[in-house]
Amino acid sequence: MQENIVLTEATYYILLSLYNPQHGYGIMQAVEAMSGGRVRLAAGTLYGALNAMVEKHWIVQLPVTDGSRKKNYQLTDKGLQVLTGELNRLRELVKNGETVLGGPQKWLTE
Repeated sequence: MQENIVLTEATYYILLSLYNPQHGYGIMQAVEAMSGGRVRLAAGTLYGALNAMVEKHWIVQLPVTDGSRKKNYQLTDKGLQVLTGELNRLRELVKNGETVLGGPQKWLTE
């Protein structure tokens, strides 16, 4: 049985941005771009979240190349499962909302 994990919006976007390996500043830029500027991560918030996700084995820090200070991170298989579970949960929320409100377009016109 899969754990029922609900992600914060920031965590969801961080995991999504790590579908391809990325460094901290790249993650911040990707999250802001994907959210249309709504979600902006401060460095402290980002690195706190990254550390927590490493501890949960959702992501891994890749080896640092010689002479570089950039820490790159990558989504793990477990992280992909968590991300996919959240996407499915969000789809269910939208489907149920549209059903109750009379379809995807009805509530937009009322």
